[in-house]
Amino acid sequence: MTFLHPKKLLLVISSLGPGGAERVICELANIWAAKGVRVGLLTLTTSKEDHYSLAPKVERIELNVIKESRTLWQALVNNAHRCWKIRRAVQKFSPDVVLSFIEQNNVRVLAALIGTGVPVVVSERTDPRYHDAGRAFAMARRWLYPLARRVVVQSENVRQNWACGFVSSEKIAVIPNFVRDDMPEGLPDTQRDLCHILAVGRLSKEKGFDVLLKAFALSGLTERGACLVILGDGPERASLEELARSLNISQAVSMPGVVQDPESWMARCALFVMTSRYEGFPNVLLEAMSLRCAVITADCDSGPREMIQHGHNGLLVPVGDEEATALAMKRLFDDAALRARLGAAAVEVRERFSREKIMRQWEGFILGAIED
Repeated sequence: MTFLHPKKLLLVISSLGPGGAERVICELANIWAAKGVRVGLLTLTTSKEDHYSLAPKVERIELNVIKESRTLWQALVNNAHRCWKIRRAVQKFSPDVVLSFIEQNNVRVLAALIGTGVPVVVSERTDPRYHDAGRAFAMARRWLYPLARRVVVQSENVRQNWACGFVSSEKIAVIPNFVRDDMPEGLPDTQRDLCHILAVGRLSKEKGFDVLLKAFALSGLTERGACLVILGDGPERASLEELARSLNISQAVSMPGVVQDPESWMARCALFVMTSRYEGFPNVLLEAMSLRCAVITADCDSGPREMIQHGHNGLLVPVGDEEATALAMKRLFDDAALRARLGAAAVEVRERFSREKIMRQWEGFILGAIED
């Protein structure tokens, strides 16, 4: 699809730190810039905090307006200042359309651009029914999202059971993430490290790594030489390390932090496990499946259950269920034929969620927002 319009597109997100939303917005910016669109990417932080790289053609706009608010008054003043800076930056860039990611940022952008006539498309990147954005932002979102030209969510469940409650259905689209074109081929099961169990994500409560550690301890797989590797970093690191010690599995658990090439770890692991309490449309699960991993995932209300057909291309377990997760891990550890079958079916996500298909959805939706 030729994407000749808009001529100028501005993407907005708080930062380009390590995270799924940050990675996706960078990929969108790079793809559209390569198609000849003039693309700007605006963050509230500076480029010093960037984890992802932008193509040289993408114009980087850094506002450097993130600072701590110690009181309600400071929060109001700081957010008003951010909105003012966003408004000035957008007017200076003069885009045909603005695409904003993540709920608090979306609220700021919509508030900042009231009265400007600039079309705004906002995108939710997780399940807003579970993610606590704070009472003020939750209320503001319900007031301001109807002003957006378009609203993007990542699953049909969120569209039907959340967004349609306060935004006109014709304004809403479900656009999942796509599999990157540069993903390597995953190894067949016979060449994978049987003892290597992998998880990836921010070390925060919603990712449920405490459930994973308890399940790993219950599985008894440490006694058979298995090791659990959790890639990522975040505020729960210390408590997770302490939990591993208290469960007497710390010798079999590794948390190397954020790595630049998680796909190389996925390509050789025996099992990939995700125990999130809630999700949007998880990149890490999509990538693990594209690399032929045998995957186990919590059956969140959105995201995983729209990617996984239980027993065909992965295993679903109830959210927060340590025993069910442990049994699933043990089952796959013991059954090479099942691992191979699940992995072979999982790789079909490369076609279901190809970059070409998903980009057509994005581009058609954005063009519709401009033409309204």
